Amino acid sequence: MKLNDRFTSVAVMASLLAGLLAVPFALVACGDSDSSPAAVGEDTSSSQVFSSSEKLASSSSEKSVSSSSVKFADSSSAKKVESSSSGTLAESSSSEKVAESSSNRASSSSSEKPAGSSDSGVCTNCDSYTAADPTLVENGGKGSVTTYGSITAKETSLGGACNYGQTNIQYYAAIHVNVSPGDDKGPWDGGMACGGCVHVKAKTPDGWKEVTVRITDRCPDADCGVDLGGAPASDIMGIQVGRYYGEWEFVSCEGVEGVWGDSTSIWVKEGASTYWSIIQVRNPKDAVRKIVFNEVDGDKTYPLEFVVGTENFWTVPKEVLQSEKSYSVVVTYRSGTDDEWILKGSDLAVPEANLYLYEHRKK
Repeated sequence: MKLNDRFTSVAVMASLLAGLLAVPFALVACGDSDSSPAAVGEDTSSSQVFSSSEKLASSSSEKSVSSSSVKFADSSSAKKVESSSSGTLAESSSSEKVAESSSNRASSSSSEKPAGSSDSGVCTNCDSYTAADPTLVENGGKGSVTTYGSITAKETSLGGACNYGQTNIQYYAAIHVNVSPGDDKGPWDGGMACGGCVHVKAKTPDGWKEVTVRITDRCPDADCGVDLGGAPASDIMGIQVGRYYGEWEFVSCEGVEGVWGDSTSIWVKEGASTYWSIIQVRNPKDAVRKIVFNEVDGDKTYPLEFVVGTENFWTVPKEVLQSEKSYSVVVTYRSGTDDEWILKGSDLAVPEANLYLYEHRKK
């Protein structure tokens, strides 16, 4: 072989050896960064292989990152949901507790109110109830309960503004004229309340105490409700006289002890004559609502007018006073059945005549 051919063979072998040595370095360079230039001696197929590997790795990495992101998002969302749910539950639980607490407070407050049968009526400083206008309720009222009688002597009623005169009534009281000062809107009503009974209960240190009294007087004072006479005041207040909180209801006097001074009668006022006469019912079953005279042997009827000014009296027509005819005198009460007397017209012209029902009742 010629010298020139040997040189050529050596050069080819050296070139092959250099190419083989360059492959590892190309592999290392390819793994470092996809931005590195291709190594010398790297062919197109190798580049494609490594490019596909890079893309696959990149895709796998992206999927892994994406999957991680989804998992993180799901985890974050779950945490948010859990947090939101926990917050809602916490708020709900808190609201229920607040509602329950409010309910308990309301229940406690309700038990302290005087209205209703659950109220025991027990109080402290009971004799120092703050003065206030009485309140009207259906068939009664509430407000101040006071006394104008003696709690030791327990005198009987002297008749008061109802003009009954001396009586044997032990349980009596005055009722308020006004609701607000000077308005005349109380149950006194010009004396129409006279003779009726009222059931009174008041708060005391021992709880509610109750008594039934007959109205014989009026109480025009500001803040007055029911002003008790001696005996009932002692029953409620004992020896601690003062202004108590109370409630009252108008009732019939039938069957009530201590409110009767005598039998029921029609009483003729002093000064009566055949020209003028006014009458009242004493010891009635309840407050009188109307009185009507009916001729027994005729068809004439005379409804009596309630006297204005002289409280608790009714005017008898002069025609009746000057007659010897018999009349059915029908008295209608606020409650209960009517009472009926049979009287001559001239009987009502006799001053201070006291015409008992049991003596003149219709047979």
